[in-house]
This record gives sequence, C-alpha cells and structure tokens, in this order.
Amino acid sequence: MEKEIKGYPYIQFEHQHLSEQEMLSQSNTYYRQLDKRRSVREYSDKAVPREVIENIVKTASSAPSGAHKQPWTFCVVSNKATKKEIRAAAEKEEQESYSGRMSERWLKDLQPLGTDWRKPFLETAPYLIIVFKKVYEEEDGEKSNNYYVNESVGIACGFLISAIHQAGLVTLTHTPSPMNFLTEILGRPKNERPFLLLPVGYPAEETFVPKIERKSLDEVAVFYE
Repeated sequence: MEKEIKGYPYIQFEHQHLSEQEMLSQSNTYYRQLDKRRSVREYSDKAVPREVIENIVKTASSAPSGAHKQPWTFCVVSNKATKKEIRAAAEKEEQESYSGRMSERWLKDLQPLGTDWRKPFLETAPYLIIVFKKVYEEEDGEKSNNYYVNESVGIACGFLISAIHQAGLVTLTHTPSPMNFLTEILGRPKNERPFLLLPVGYPAEETFVPKIERKSLDEVAVFYE
C-alpha cells in the first residue's frame, strides 16, 4: 500500500511481530553468534564467491544515514597487483607509526594483540573492502551537503562487519594512518575520504587469536529503571 504524506510518496511498513519468547530466543542466538566474532590476521587465499561479497556490501548499504544521503562508497579489491600496491603503501605508513608516531603507552597496549607493521593479510585475503566516506556530494560541478557522515559510515561499517561474520567469513578493521594512499591507488574523487580497510576471506587453516575477554554487561551498560 502506498500513500502521499506532505507531498512525498510513502509505503506501508511491514513489521514482523514476534512473541516475547521468540524475541528472547532470536536476540540470544544473534548475540551468541556475534560473540564468536574475532579479528583475524591470518588468512587463507581460498576464493570467495563474488555474489557473497555483493550481498555483504548490500547489507552494509542498508544502514541508516543522515537525511538518507547514504554517504559511502565500498571499494572491493580482488586484483592481486592492486592488493600488493596497497600492502606496500600501508606497511610504509605502519612502519613509520610503529617506529615513531605511536606513544610508548599505545605500543604497550598493543603488545597482547601481537600486532606490528607487517600486513601480509592485505595480499593473502581474497578481497579487500575499503570504505570511503563522502564528505559531500558533487554532481555537474555543484556541491550538496551530507549530514552526520562519520556516524552514518560508522554504522554502515558495523553492518558490514556483522554481515561478514554471518556469511562465515572473517575480517579485521585496519586503519593505517594516514590513509591518503588509498585515495590515490584507487583513483577516488576528491569528495571521498578513506574511512576503513577490511580484508575479507577465510581464516588460515591453523589460526590463533589473543586470549582476551570482552567487558561484561555491567561494565558497558547502565539501565535507568
């Protein structure tokens, strides 16, 4: 059903009503599944169907955004030469960060995670998804505003990470700083800025992740009743 509201077309919202027991069951299942998600740095080069990646990106693009501007571009890279170029540029920036840009406290906090400037996963993973934020729109030389860009793109990235996990794949949020090299390598327009880089694929056959704990509900939430 469609109707016009204040001069604009609207469609009727279809909501799936669940019983309290169904809500509890589904919310718990979803939590248990996502609680198994881990950041992975060791990847297999096993191929992933492109259609799976397309579905993942479409899921991310279903996220809410300020004034429905959808201020994002998902650049999906599988070309080996391009991945190699991205790795070389990322490692150059990361080496500078680890050798001088990062504080001693920062480096100490990273020690349990086993990270360093070397990023082989940027070549090994079958796909890299580089998320760009559109600071503004530009069409025929005319600029128009986007709103709550960082918030909108951040939410879309959350959807993206969840969709990757739901598809049985793994990823890692990689943010080499600065990231301007991604704009140059991928030839993105001046209204876009690199926001996040995610390798996507299967974990290596034998993969280890840090033995760490997530904060408890009491540590992350406050209920006002």
